[in-house]
Order: sequence, then C-alpha cells, then structure tokens
Amino acid sequence: MGLLYTKFYLDFDESEWKEISTNPIIFQTIKENVSLEIEDSSHKFYKLKFKEGGKIEMFRVTGRFRLTWNDDDVL
Repeated sequence: MGLLYTKFYLDFDESEWKEISTNPIIFQTIKENVSLEIEDSSHKFYKLKFKEGGKIEMFRVTGRFRLTWNDDDVL
C-alpha cells in the first residue's frame, strides 16, 4: 500500500481518470500508463505511473490530503 501526504489538491485529467466514489474520494484510471505527479508535505516530488483500472484514494486530514493506492496498480 502506497501512502503520501500532500498540502495540494490534485487535478485529475478527465481523459485519463474518472471519479468512482465521493466518500471516500476515489479516482480510477481509464487508460494504461497514466502519470500522476505529486509534491508531498515535505516538498519531495514523486511521479507515479498507473495501470489501466488503477485507483488512488484521497482523504482530507487537517490541512492536507492523505493519498493511498495499491502497489499492484502502479507500473
């Protein structure tokens, strides 16, 4: 299970992602090899590539967002 905290809300390109749940917020890829660039709370940058059908969950916690994903969904 992957885990990152970020202070920034992520924008998901509608041609690559679809929102499949609002509580909790879950986005799923609709294409293969979809990149997502994330700056974490300590200002480190990560670039994740997801398989088609890969999911990322976003949960708001005090002043930031907790992002989680299944490692099997990442290329």
